[in-house]
Amino acid sequence: MMIRMIKTVLILPGTAVVIVPGFLQWLSKGTAYAGAASHSGQWQFWAGWGVLCLGVLMGVWTARLFVTIGQGTPAPWDPPQKLVVKGPYRHVRNPMITSVLFFLLGEALLLQSLPIGGWGIFFFAANTVYFPLFEEKDLEKRFGEDYRTYKANVPRWLPRITPWNFP
Repeated sequence: MMIRMIKTVLILPGTAVVIVPGFLQWLSKGTAYAGAASHSGQWQFWAGWGVLCLGVLMGVWTARLFVTIGQGTPAPWDPPQKLVVKGPYRHVRNPMITSVLFFLLGEALLLQSLPIGGWGIFFFAANTVYFPLFEEKDLEKRFGEDYRTYKANVPRWLPRITPWNFP
C-alpha cells in the first residue's frame, strides 16, 4: 500500500505543487512576474511557511485516512473502497484539494509569485467544475445513499464549524 500511495502523491499533488509551479517560475524568469524569494523580515515569509506547513499536514492526514479507512488512494486508478468520513472529512468534502491550495498559497507567498498565485486560482476553478460533473457522480455510483447523505450534510469547500457525525 505504501508504494501505491507514494506513486499517487508524486503524480497527483506532486504535479500541482512542484512541477507546475516550477515550470511557471522558469517561464517567468527575467520578466516582471518573476517575483523574488521572501525573507524572514517580511510577513509573506512567515505567512507562506504557515499555510504551506498547514497544507502539508492536512495532505498527510487526509492521505493517511484514505489508506487506513478508505483502503485505497486519492488516485482515480486506485480509489478508496470505503467512504471516508473521519477527521477533516467531517467538516468539508474535499480537504485534499484544500491542502493543495494551502500549499500553493504558501509557495506563492514565499516566492512572491503572481504566476503561482494565478495557478492556485485556476486549480481551484478547475476543481470547482470537475467535482460536481465527474467526481461526485462517481462517488454516488460507488457509495450510493451513504455518499448522498454525506453530500447533503457536509459542504464541498467551506468547512462546517461543527463536525458532522455519519449515522
